[in-house]
Amino acid sequence: MNGILYMAWRYLAYNRWKTSILVGSIMLIIYLPVGLNVVVEQSGQHLNARAEATPLLVGARGSPLELTLNSLYFSLDTPELTTFSEATSITGSGLAEAVPMYVRFHSRSQPIVGTSFEYFAFRELTLASGRMPALLGETVLGASAAEALGVGVGDAVVSSPETAFDLAGIYPLKMNVVGVLAPNFTSDDNAIFVDVKTTWIIEGLGHGHQDLADSAASSAVLNRTEDNIVANASIVQFNEITEDNIDSFHFHGNLDGYPLTGVIAVPKDEKSGVILMGRYLDSEANNQIVRPRDVVTELLDTILTIQQFIVAAVFIVAVATIATAALVFLLSLRLRRREIDTIGKIGGGRWHVASMLLAEIVIVLVLGGALAAGLTALTWRYGSAIIESVVMA
Repeated sequence: MNGILYMAWRYLAYNRWKTSILVGSIMLIIYLPVGLNVVVEQSGQHLNARAEATPLLVGARGSPLELTLNSLYFSLDTPELTTFSEATSITGSGLAEAVPMYVRFHSRSQPIVGTSFEYFAFRELTLASGRMPALLGETVLGASAAEALGVGVGDAVVSSPETAFDLAGIYPLKMNVVGVLAPNFTSDDNAIFVDVKTTWIIEGLGHGHQDLADSAASSAVLNRTEDNIVANASIVQFNEITEDNIDSFHFHGNLDGYPLTGVIAVPKDEKSGVILMGRYLDSEANNQIVRPRDVVTELLDTILTIQQFIVAAVFIVAVATIATAALVFLLSLRLRRREIDTIGKIGGGRWHVASMLLAEIVIVLVLGGALAAGLTALTWRYGSAIIESVVMA
């Protein structure tokens, strides 16, 4: 038996290109449906867990999916914007606790999440080092974000412009890292957390600049009265918030009109949640309320439908591939006629020939199955992260 296996292996090794193609085909036939099922199952569990933990989301009327992906998984596809007054209104109703969310900017590839201190308690986030942000311009990083950016407590991160030629409005803001969160294996690990007012400063809605009453700023003054000072474009604006200049940072207008991408609403109880949802039933209202669980379930149903079509297509391709492989083996018998005759002349019977051919098939199947198992293991380890990055892109 060892001699038969040896001869089968030597034949396959000699015809390495044919063997590689057959092994690769078998690997894909096995891996595609199995790997796809692993990815869908894992990503479904991952997405559902975070959606289940988020009771309600409030945002501007538009796509519920965009609102959910942005607020829960920090997709940089910005949904329609609501205002800070919506968070104030929810809190004032006494029905739920409101957690404002403004997810629009990023530092390199990491999303900057503008929120409030309540978010950390809501998500049960804990610090691995440092402290929570207490001032404008301070930030805490998720574990993966800190690793990706190569920074820690005492370092700084800089917001990225929305476009390469963004010359006005949104300018890079240098933010001091005061803490790094412990890993919790969710989207929070990839985020840069700041106070929502800091994101408004990044957007240019708030700013700090040199004191116009100072003689050093006289060249930047266009008009000066007892009640007001008008400056020109040459005034120096700060791109970092420090202890020396933090008092100069200010906002113009009513903060209730400032933008948010969404508001996480945490009802006090089930009855309060139902009452709160009822307040958004008006079809002409500017805002909407959604259950993230329902939105994610609908998304996963769509993914499962696509999966069924892919599996059906893979099955058809598998039948064609197996038929082609069988044809390759049958044709190889004709090409190997002299080899088979030689085996017979040296004492090998039909059983030896059949066993050798069967051993070749088994070796190809085993190699293909082993590679498929390896890919499936990798998919099990990284699949949910891959599909999440695709969905969020």
